[in-house]
Amino acid sequence: MSKEFKLELVPGGVTAASGFTACGVRAGIKNDKKDLAIIYSKLPCSATGVYTTNKVQAAPVQLTRQRLSDGHAQAVIINSGYANACNGPQGLRDALKTSSVLAESLNIQENQVLVASTGVIGQNLPMDKILNGIALAVSQLSPEGGPDAAEAIMTTDTVSKQIAVKFELSGVPVVIGGMAKGSGMIHPNMATMLGFITTDAAVDVHLLNKALKSVVEKTFNMITVDGDTSTNDMVLLLANGAAGNQQLDSEGSDFELFCCALCEVCISLSKEIAGDGEGATKLVEVKVINAATVNDARLAAKTVAASNLVKTAIFGADANWGRIICAAGYSGADFDPGKVDIFLGNEQVAKDGKALDFSEENASEILSQKEVKILIDFKTGTETATAWGCDLTYDYIKINGSYRS
Repeated sequence: MSKEFKLELVPGGVTAASGFTACGVRAGIKNDKKDLAIIYSKLPCSATGVYTTNKVQAAPVQLTRQRLSDGHAQAVIINSGYANACNGPQGLRDALKTSSVLAESLNIQENQVLVASTGVIGQNLPMDKILNGIALAVSQLSPEGGPDAAEAIMTTDTVSKQIAVKFELSGVPVVIGGMAKGSGMIHPNMATMLGFITTDAAVDVHLLNKALKSVVEKTFNMITVDGDTSTNDMVLLLANGAAGNQQLDSEGSDFELFCCALCEVCISLSKEIAGDGEGATKLVEVKVINAATVNDARLAAKTVAASNLVKTAIFGADANWGRIICAAGYSGADFDPGKVDIFLGNEQVAKDGKALDFSEENASEILSQKEVKILIDFKTGTETATAWGCDLTYDYIKINGSYRS
C-alpha cells in the first residue's frame, strides 16, 4: 500500500457513500424483527457479483447472476427468514415478482433490481408480507438507513456487520461502505455469506469485477465456521460514481488504492462473520508464512481454521499443536514437515516440526482470549495467506438442532 494512502473509518455502512439510501423494516416475515432491506442508488451503478459454488443455487442467486450479465444495477432487495431455495419454478416467479414490484415503486427498470434471500431452505416466500413490506420499505429509504438494513438481513447472527471507509483517488474523496450477514453455513468456497458493498467512486465495470474477485479470494473465501457452503451465498458491489472522480478505466495507482480500500472493508466484514460464528466464543486467525506458493499458504491456513479438532482445542484452551500440523498435512499444501514452526500468539510451541518445552500456562492463557492467533511458518518460500474462523462449542449444536423452530 502506498505511504500516502490514508483510510478513515466513517459511519453509515452501505449508505456512507454519496447517492445511496437504504432501509430495514419489519415486514412480518420474522414476527417482531426487521426482515426486509433495500439498498437504492439515485444514479445507475456499475455492478458486479460473486456467487456460491454450491450446485444447488437459490432463485435469487440465479436471477441476480442473470441480471448482472450486463454489469449494471440500481437497487437490491434482501429478505431474511426464508432462503427461497429449492422451491422449483415458484421460487423464480416469487423473485421476479419481488423485483418487479420494487422497480415499479422506485420508478426504475426491473432489470436494474437485484434480489437476495437468506433463511430456511425449501419453504415458499410469504409473498403477501414481502409485497406489503416493499411499500413500507420504500417510504423509509434514507441516507441514514444503512444500520437498519444491516440489522434486517441477520438470521442467526448475534450482531449486525457493517463498515465504511473514506479515502482519496487523485485528490477526490470517495467512500466504500459495506454490510454482511453470516454466522452458520460458512466455509471457504466462494463468498460464504451475503455481502453488499457500495461505493461512490466511478469505476469501469470490468475493473470493478476484477477488483471484487481478487479481494474475495483473500477475504471472504478465507473464512470458515462449520464447513457448509450455502445455496444463497453472494457478494455484490455497486459503484455509482457520485463522488465525481475521473472514472477508473485502467489499472494504475488509483486502481491499486481502490483495491486496497475494498480489501480493508472485506477483511473487516470477514472477521466479523468468523467471530460471530454460531455458538462461537472466539475469533481465530490462522496465518501461514513463507510458503512456496500462495495456493499452498491458502490451503493450509483454511484447512487449519476449518479443522474441528483445532476448533475444539481452542474452545477448551488446549495447546494441542499436533492438531494444527496434522490439519496442515492433509490440506493438500506442499511443505516440508521437518521445517515447520508453530506459534500460538507469542508462544512458540513447535520448531522444525518438533515439540518445544513451551509454557503450557502461557499458551492456555493465549487460547482463552477472545481473539486467538496461530502462526505457521513453512520456511520454504515467501508467500503468505491468512484465514479466519472460530471455535466449536456446545451451543453450535443447540442452535442448529432447532434452526427451524
